[in-house]
Formats: sequence, C-alpha cells, structure tokens
Amino acid sequence: MKKLLFCIFFSVLALQGIAQNTLYTLEDCRTMAMSKNKDIQIAQEKIQVATSMKKATFTQYLPSFSANGGYMWNEKDISLMSEDAYLPVYVNNTDGTKNYPASWNNSWTMVNGNALPLDANGVPFDPTKNPEKISWKSTAYLPKEAFEADIRNVFAGSIMMTQPLFLGGKIRELNNIANSAKKISEFQLDGKISEILLETDAAYWRVISLVNKEKLANSYVAMLQKLSGDLEKSILFGVATKSEGLAVKVKLNEADMQLLQVQNGLSLSRMLLCQLCGLPLGSDFHLADEDVVHEDALFADKDVNVEEAMKDRYEINSLEEMINIAESNRKIMLSRFMPNAVLTAGYLLSNPNVYNGFSADFSGMWQVGVVLNVPLFHFGERIHTLNAARSEKKIVEYKLDDAKEKIRLDIAQASFKLSEASKRLTMTHTNKDKSEENLRYANVGFEAGVVAPSVLIEAQTAWLKANSEDVDAAIDAKICDVYLQKALGYLK
Repeated sequence: MKKLLFCIFFSVLALQGIAQNTLYTLEDCRTMAMSKNKDIQIAQEKIQVATSMKKATFTQYLPSFSANGGYMWNEKDISLMSEDAYLPVYVNNTDGTKNYPASWNNSWTMVNGNALPLDANGVPFDPTKNPEKISWKSTAYLPKEAFEADIRNVFAGSIMMTQPLFLGGKIRELNNIANSAKKISEFQLDGKISEILLETDAAYWRVISLVNKEKLANSYVAMLQKLSGDLEKSILFGVATKSEGLAVKVKLNEADMQLLQVQNGLSLSRMLLCQLCGLPLGSDFHLADEDVVHEDALFADKDVNVEEAMKDRYEINSLEEMINIAESNRKIMLSRFMPNAVLTAGYLLSNPNVYNGFSADFSGMWQVGVVLNVPLFHFGERIHTLNAARSEKKIVEYKLDDAKEKIRLDIAQASFKLSEASKRLTMTHTNKDKSEENLRYANVGFEAGVVAPSVLIEAQTAWLKANSEDVDAAIDAKICDVYLQKALGYLK
C-alpha cells in the first residue's frame, strides 16, 4: 500500500512538472480557445438546428400519410320511424300508370257531375286535399324495428394521404428560407470564431508583453542594486555622499514596486488566457514567442482591397442572406392571393357497416379527391401583409448599406492604426538603441569617476522607458495586424 501511495505521489509531481513546463504556441492557444469556447459550441449547434430544419422543410414537397382511429359509445340507437307504418299498394294500369280508384276501398258518389270518394262517415272529400281519408285496399306493413340502427358502439378509422399540388410557390420559398437560415448560422459561426481568435491573440500578446516587461523590471532592479552596492562602498571611502546613496535606494524601492505591479498584471493576464483556452486558472506555462518579440521585421503596409474584403465579412454575407429571406417572405405573402390545390386519397373503415344496413361488422372504402381553395375577399388583409413584407425587405437593404459603410470605416481605421504602429515601432527601435548606447557610456563614466550617480540613474531610467516603449510598440503592431485581418475578414 505504501509503495502504491509513493507511486501516485511521484506521478502527481511528474504531471505537475510537465504542466509547469508546457510550451504553447499561438496556434495552440487558438485551437484550445475554439475547442473550449461555449459561444462557438452554441453556434455549431445552431448550424445543426438549421440543417435539420432545412431537411424538414424539403419534406413539404413529399406526400404526408396519417392514420386515425376512434371509438364512441352512444346511449341510444338511431330510429328513422317513430312507430310502425303501413305502405299503400297501388294497382297499375296496363300502360304502367297507377290506377288510384281501383286501389281504394272508398265508396263513390256524384257531386255536381264529378265522382268523389266518401270517407268513413259517408261525406264526400277531395283526395288531393285530404289524402289521409283514403281507405286503401292493400297495404305493406313496415315495422319500426326495421328502421333502427345500432350505434351504441361505433368504431371508425382511416388512412389518409395528402399531396400538395400547387400552393403558389410557398414550399419553394420556404426551402429557400431554410437554406438561407443555414448559411446565416454558418456565417455567425465564422463571426464567433473571428471574435474568439481576436480575443485569444490579444491575450496571448498581452502575456508576452508583460513577460518581457518583467524581464526589463528585473534587469532594472538588478542595475539599481549593483549601483546601490557600489555607492555604499564609495561612501565608506568618502568619494560619494549619503544623499546619493539614499536617492538610489528610493529609486530601488520604486523599481521593486514597479516589478510587483508587472508581476500582478502578468498573473492576471495569464489567468485571462487560461480562461479563454479552457485551462485551469492556476496553470503554469510558457509561450513560444516570449523571447522573439524584438526579432520580427517591421510591419509593411498591406494592400487593402475593400470590395474583396466585403465578400469575406460575415456581417455582409449574413445581411445578404437576410435580404434573400425577406424576398422569399414577400413571395410567400404574394402567393396568398393564388389558389391552392391539394390531392387527397385514403381508406375509410367503420363499424357499424354503413354499406350493409348498419350491420355490426367492419367495412370500408377507398377515396380519392382534389381540394381547391381560391381566396376571394379578405378586406385587404393580404395586401397589407404583402406591403409589410416589402417594407421589411427595404429595412434589411438599408441595414446592408449601413453595414458596408461602417465596415469601410473599420478597415480604414485598422489600416491607419497598423501603419501608425509600424512607424512607432521603427522609432522605438531607434530610441532603444540610443538608450542602450547612452547607458553604456554612463556606466563607463561612472566607473571612471567622471559621471555622477544621478546621471547613471537617469540613463538607467531612460533605458527602461525606451525598452518598455519598444515592447509596447511591438505588441501593439502585432495586435493592430490582427485587427486588420479581422476587419478584412481574413481571421477565420
């Protein structure tokens, strides 16, 4: 058990050592940031949603099938007659016409030269006005039960098919909308990736900037410590004053404070980079470009093609697809003025069997039909929705024009900033070289005793300032280059 614990302990120490010595390049940080970022994962899921909706919309071209079934219990049966009935039987003539007098059992009499039948009381009546007084010789018995239908237990079912024939182009435009929605989700993913890459690059170079400033601060502290030690010896020999020694110690304290501030800023910057890359906040790592910040060549002015950049900006591409969606929506509103035709077919099943005298068994039939809907009048509702769709398209077109103007300005600003940063880097390189030469002369003069300590302190301070400005200029130029790439739509 102890051996196992020792193995685990040393394994953890080994892993910690590996983690502390981890070296990340800019591409490593970009890859980790894109793989861990939740916004990118959400954008990827939105693409899956749009893809599924596109496939679902395409199925509107295809027929749809459905099955329905039901059961109903009824308290009473249906009866078509309230009581038993007697159906009169007619006597036909040889030519097929009905012989009413021969079919009646009434007695007859002459009234004003017309033969009229007599009712049960012997009173003459007009059979056309009082048919109920006719006494038939023969009748057919119709029992009430023969006209009753058992509907206490009713079963019904159907299998139906519906196929759109003509819907005024609605399905085609819905598919166009789904296709544009998928493209927009892909463009939004490009935008998220561009933003994450920009944030990651900025955080990466910010860490490198502070790493180099920490080195400069340590060098500055070391120079002041050496100067302080030399002055203490000079004070003992009487060639320097205590005032000069105290002035150096004050500068040393200020340098220690500056070093602490740089170290705190570096820790926070590392934590921000860890957060962007999905690493634990306390991770200890090194960056590949920590020692090459001064080795890059000066940034050359880039050829900027604004019109080509427009094709690569996800905002422009998204707005162009939104215009396509608005146009499809306008066509859908226009299609509401057109007739719609749908083919239907299916099989109906029922119990009781209505095709065989309401018998208690299952039976069904096939059916095929066409449904046509023609819009006639809706008090102008459809023309208003069409006008609204036209206005929505114009709104998106205005947004596209505005976005193009802002992107042109964004590209111009990014280009100017990069040009300015390149010139500033050239000047800081020159200042850095001069400050190093000045510091070398000051050190030689101080050691020879011809330069006062205050002059050496000024040279050291100028050296620190020039080198810090050179680091800032180099990092600023790199970040400006990334901003220009994003403005041109190249940061993908």
